[in-house]
Amino acid sequence: MPQSIIFHTDTRNRIEEAVVELLNSRSGYLSPMTISSPRAVGDAVQALISQRFGELLGELVNDYSADFARRAMADMAFSDRAGSYYVVDVKTHRLGAQFNMPNLTSVERLARFYEDDRNYFAILLIQYDIQETEITVKKAHFVPIEFLSWDCLTIGALGWGQIQIADANQIRIRDGYSRKQWMLELCEKLELFYPREIAKIAGRLQHFERVKQFWLNKPDE
Repeated sequence: MPQSIIFHTDTRNRIEEAVVELLNSRSGYLSPMTISSPRAVGDAVQALISQRFGELLGELVNDYSADFARRAMADMAFSDRAGSYYVVDVKTHRLGAQFNMPNLTSVERLARFYEDDRNYFAILLIQYDIQETEITVKKAHFVPIEFLSWDCLTIGALGWGQIQIADANQIRIRDGYSRKQWMLELCEKLELFYPREIAKIAGRLQHFERVKQFWLNKPDE
């Protein structure tokens, strides 16, 4: 598998630093009323990054686009000059928040996307803090999903299964990790996940069989 000229070089670190600098150099894109809303912060940060991310990538990329529907796999996408294609999902996390399990992507969609070795599903995770009415970005992580350890990921019961960050306060990155090994680990996780879901569904079927019997035995009004 060819190595990414972004994720397997110092370029990734440069982009992360540029994202932090960009966001901290701007003010006024959040109001005192919206700054406490994680959704509002996420939308504002995504909009600002989408406008400028192509510039931050520089001459490495072609065909940059940020024109995607809300339910699409990506917020941004581009090709690099070596022929690899990247889709980028922007996530924001307020440091110290006790519950944050952002969805990343469907296991089925990712499996199809990764049939082509030139494709990369990347996460741009923005970690920020708030002091009074100001937001300060502390760190940006820009990585392909296979660099995220399964120690900090989980699978949620939505559709085929949804890969989620288990706790955005605890991000573990394994630089250069093998995609093949990561995908095999995903399959192993699903071999455990699906039987548990089947057992849950069987229990729900039994529950509503009892509900059905209750209503069958109830006299008509």
